[in-house]
Amino acid sequence: MTHEGLAAAAESANREASHLRALFIHHGLLPYQDPYLARFETWIENKLRDLPEEVTKPVAQFATWHHLRRIRSMTTPEKSAQAPVHSAKQEITETVKFLDWLWDTHQRTAANCTQQDIETWLATGPTTRKAIRTFIVFIKNTGTNYRVEMGHYIAKSRPAITQNQRVAWLRELLTGASESIPYRVAGILLLLYAQPLVRVAKLRTNAVEINETTGNMRITFGARPVPVPEPFAALLREHLESRPNLRTGSDTQSPWLFPGTRAGQPLHPNGIMDRLRSLGIDLRGARNTALDEHLLVSPPPLVADALGYSHQVAFLHADAAGDAWSRYVNLRIKP
Repeated sequence: MTHEGLAAAAESANREASHLRALFIHHGLLPYQDPYLARFETWIENKLRDLPEEVTKPVAQFATWHHLRRIRSMTTPEKSAQAPVHSAKQEITETVKFLDWLWDTHQRTAANCTQQDIETWLATGPTTRKAIRTFIVFIKNTGTNYRVEMGHYIAKSRPAITQNQRVAWLRELLTGASESIPYRVAGILLLLYAQPLVRVAKLRTNAVEINETTGNMRITFGARPVPVPEPFAALLREHLESRPNLRTGSDTQSPWLFPGTRAGQPLHPNGIMDRLRSLGIDLRGARNTALDEHLLVSPPPLVADALGYSHQVAFLHADAAGDAWSRYVNLRIKP
């Protein structure tokens, strides 16, 4: 029983093979292998099947030399490949669409496409086409095509919800019965602490600290723990005492705050996103508004350290929120 054997079996029984792989890794019977990375390699093969060689060859080089090499180097048991694989799939998918259009329409390839081709492609379709930028940088850096370039995409609008809407959703998730407790807790982590759901899904139980003397609760997202106020603390405590999916791998000691249905793995963030979207929550808008509210009352570096954001991102959001902390240093140095 090896990873290679399970990969071969997956061709005819993918779900069963994936379940066995997760069980064996979880119990130490097979060495660690990131499930998202393994599935990504198979996904690439399937994606390139039946495409013309003019499309297949540059995309295969892009997927292998850029994405796979990078993701393999950064993936560890503590750092899942889930997020970078998701991003890579989007970029590869849009690149395939672009090169397929380029060949069908103009009989040109990545090596001889023009700047006008790129501008036309971007101007005549949805904003998801901006995902080809990494490929354009790749073919320029590798010498495939020196004549083209593409700048960073700047969104024309920034989604947000009102503070009243944020408070209403917090009230619903705290006291309502619209969802089960795990998804209510995940939604509150988004609305209260501006946590991306990709990060929420990977939280471990040891991120939550409970003071045995006072009963006060804290949770860690970044450099230092932050308080968990009531009544959310009570709901989080209830979730900790009755987490679902603990018998998935015949092991009730799962380290994940949100155990998944596959042994040793957390819930997939897409599942959490779908459940919260079905309630009507604007996920990006909720995160932006939550972060903005924190930045209106605290300096960006403190918010960044507390919530697990980079200082650069915190300052960018602070500018968008129109905070007054940009004047903080000047006020402090006045005589």
